[in-house]
Amino acid sequence: MPERWKPSVTVAAIIESAGRFLLVEEHTPEGLRLNNPAGHLEPAESPQEGAVREALEETARTFVPDCVVGLYLSRFQRPATGEDVTYLRIAYGGTVGEVHANRPLDEGIVRTVWMTLDEVRASSARHRSALVLRCIEDFAAGRRLPLDVVHADPSLHDPEQKH
Repeated sequence: MPERWKPSVTVAAIIESAGRFLLVEEHTPEGLRLNNPAGHLEPAESPQEGAVREALEETARTFVPDCVVGLYLSRFQRPATGEDVTYLRIAYGGTVGEVHANRPLDEGIVRTVWMTLDEVRASSARHRSALVLRCIEDFAAGRRLPLDVVHADPSLHDPEQKH
């Protein structure tokens, strides 16, 4: 039987304040790139918990989600290695607090940067993926879904939990 295809699940935080969006500048195999605070979902973690964790790790700020911006499916083919990955991204919108003093940024993150929508658009050649701009454009257009549109069953945290 052939191996079942499985997309990689990622979560992203779309954060806007005073007309600027919070991005991270990070080292990637393709060079220095801009990205939303984002990363892979970890075992026994709800997507919302993952977005909060990733935002804290990459920005040193506490993220408080208040909506789901959207679900995105994309494919990435890395020319240098031939890697071919399909990603399912769940993007959350919300707010952040002040920087936690003395909290280091995640490995590979060079800095955080606040950019206007026009600056984000103008920097698209430096984006980690096309989803960086797409998620921000959707947020700017007013796309908001309630947080409960993504349900995490209790069995996620307790596999013995009965349905």
